[in-house]
Amino acid sequence: MSTVLVIVTSPTLEGFAQVRIEDAIYLDYQAATPVDPRVAEAMRETMLTDFANPSSDDHALGWKAHQRVELARAAIADAFGAAWGGLIFTSGATEGNNIAILGGARNAPPERRRVLISAIEHKAVLEAASALAAEGYDIERLPVDTSGCLDLDVLEALEGTTVAVISVMAVNNETGVVQPVRAVAQWAKRHGVFFHCDATQAPLAMEVDLSSWGVDAASLSSHKIYGPKGIGVLYLADDRPWTPRPLTFGGGQEQSIRPGTLPTPLCVGFATASMLVSREGAAERERVASLRDSFVASLRDLDPGLRLTAPSGDRHPGNAHVVFSRADAADLLALLQPVVAASLGSACTSGVIGPSHVLTAMGVSDSDASRCVRFSLGRFSDAAQLAEASHAIAKALNKQRGRALPA
Repeated sequence: MSTVLVIVTSPTLEGFAQVRIEDAIYLDYQAATPVDPRVAEAMRETMLTDFANPSSDDHALGWKAHQRVELARAAIADAFGAAWGGLIFTSGATEGNNIAILGGARNAPPERRRVLISAIEHKAVLEAASALAAEGYDIERLPVDTSGCLDLDVLEALEGTTVAVISVMAVNNETGVVQPVRAVAQWAKRHGVFFHCDATQAPLAMEVDLSSWGVDAASLSSHKIYGPKGIGVLYLADDRPWTPRPLTFGGGQEQSIRPGTLPTPLCVGFATASMLVSREGAAERERVASLRDSFVASLRDLDPGLRLTAPSGDRHPGNAHVVFSRADAADLLALLQPVVAASLGSACTSGVIGPSHVLTAMGVSDSDASRCVRFSLGRFSDAAQLAEASHAIAKALNKQRGRALPA
């Protein structure tokens, strides 16, 4: 029997193959950040010189690669307020989330069969929790208020002695809303619950100090902070109530929690990106927030009825999640191609039919949700780009209005 390989090309990409990166205005930093040239150079040097397996302990080249990995681990720990021995390298935050939630629940005392997650978690958390539901765990979604912030009154009213894991993100990946991590940590400590935090979006939104946050576990991803894709860390606090059970098995690397040969260049790239965020983050956040606010003002000039989905409370400085007063968001983004790259929401829910679960949890109507676009700015955004983006958006809105879209 012969095998036929069929390659399907999306029709939306026709004619775009020759688009130059420098011609596009990138406003999707919360999906993935460009690799900083300084990070790329550090990785290039490592690829050429430290190619040996860092687990090869019988020769000097293996020792040197191992040293590069451990120096990278120490740099990441220092950047994010973690103990050096508490960082486990992973392939990214999705894997870290799965280890913490699945492994954390499976290694909990037998009387703890409940798992709490906020209603606005990333799909990597929601799906991990769903897998536990199939194993007989009770999964409870914690509500958020209309601003997208976790309702702490509901959490405080819950009985916690039968809870295995609670998972609440630090910063929402769609609306950019900052969550009350320290308050959740205090609740978890009082009830002896394993607290995991998906901190993927946090480093570009705030200063991250994992030790002082009080979490038992936290997940981070390199490609959200101008580093390479395919590498992340899972932080495990020294005083965690128990250790997650491993999901994979192999040669014993990473304390046997996540075995496998470590990609030395990716570890170095993540470390370099982490050091840059630690050193330059405060000034960068201030600059990006100012650009974001100016950009939102320009959008309001185009559409006076435009509003932010989460106007109150702390938000990611680069996040502009807006509701247009009269526009179809999906059609608008299509009209903006290939000039402006933005998104409807999380990249990990692309292709899902229906409104975002985040917006639904906030009480946003289906009609409003269909008019929502997430623009996210970052390190390489500038005023000239945003002016050009506003011009392109104005043209797209005018084209939509020419079609007599319903109000």
